[in-house]
Amino acid sequence: MKRVRSGLEELLARPSRIAGSRVGLIANPTAVTPDLTHAALHLKQLKSTKLVALFGPEHGVFANAQDLEEVGDLKDRRTGLPVFSLYGETRVPSARMLKGVDTLIFDVQDVGSRYYTFIYTMLHAMQACAALGVRLIVLDRPNPIGGLCVQGNVLDPGYLSFVGMHPLAVRHGMTVGELALMFASELELSINLEVVAMKGYQRAMDFEDTGLPWVLPSPNMPTVDTAYIYPGGCLIEGTNLSEGRGTTRPFHLLGAPWLDPWKLASDLGKADLGGLAFRPCYFTPTFQKHAGVVCGGVEVHITDRRKIDAFYAYLVIIEKARAQDRKKFAWRDPPYEYEFIKPPIDILCGTSAIREAIEAGRPMRRFKERFESEARAFEVVRKPYLMYA
Repeated sequence: MKRVRSGLEELLARPSRIAGSRVGLIANPTAVTPDLTHAALHLKQLKSTKLVALFGPEHGVFANAQDLEEVGDLKDRRTGLPVFSLYGETRVPSARMLKGVDTLIFDVQDVGSRYYTFIYTMLHAMQACAALGVRLIVLDRPNPIGGLCVQGNVLDPGYLSFVGMHPLAVRHGMTVGELALMFASELELSINLEVVAMKGYQRAMDFEDTGLPWVLPSPNMPTVDTAYIYPGGCLIEGTNLSEGRGTTRPFHLLGAPWLDPWKLASDLGKADLGGLAFRPCYFTPTFQKHAGVVCGGVEVHITDRRKIDAFYAYLVIIEKARAQDRKKFAWRDPPYEYEFIKPPIDILCGTSAIREAIEAGRPMRRFKERFESEARAFEVVRKPYLMYA
């Protein structure tokens, strides 16, 4: 199978489309060509184009900041260019930041889950470009967890936040380019938008099939397998359970000091959670929740990517963990991702109904058909924006 050519490669093969432009680049370490050369260096070398500024999403332009850690502006040593943070004092590119920029380029690897904030950095950039008359070019990259499977509920617009700024299914099965087309259309943005499509990409591809290098897009997204469980694993952030941050297996390891690992693994083994297996274990996070404290829990192993429904599976994990000790289990309190009122679990789920059901003891299995119905409805909504077979 031939290797997929990313949107960045396609742009560099035909740089005439940005000839004479003063360019700003929203990027992090994932914006590379297959030889691992960063987009900023490629654009800096183009004689017909002037790269004037860099912009960093959550975790920063170097993806070194931890989750929820605000990042300041800085100067890039390699290019000498100013770097403006879009995860600090503002998440929207300002007129000051875009001064002298006539073309803004977005090149960031997404992971295919509704909560991952990079797609909302793109949306904010679209809104700013529409308001200021700046052209936006989105360089497309693969959805690492595939373009066919759609899973999870659809966000209720009453729960919009920086982990859900549009009514998407949790696992949306779209590329950033396709999402840009959806945002522009459904939000009726008057924007000069161009999506540079990949060459050779097919929706059914695993990321490994593309031949492109995996560069971790954030500190706790080390592997493609992590991306596959993230549609559920991120939900653990809305609780007092450790999601494995501070270990080498974030989102695969989860637990708390008061949990019985063997009971949790046994309960999950009986729950018919296809594609996943659960090993009872102990681990000690080095930072964040329960830092330096031994936690009992499970390690989540992927046995079949095609059968995983991570959103549903991790809701069952939360349900079973809470059942062990309802007094010690707790939902995380706000603030969380710039939301100061609603519980973090509610903005992640895009509804309060799931939390309320767990609190009332209503089994998550009763919601499975509802989630599947919402996912099927979203498949219809997304269809006009799909760019690849």
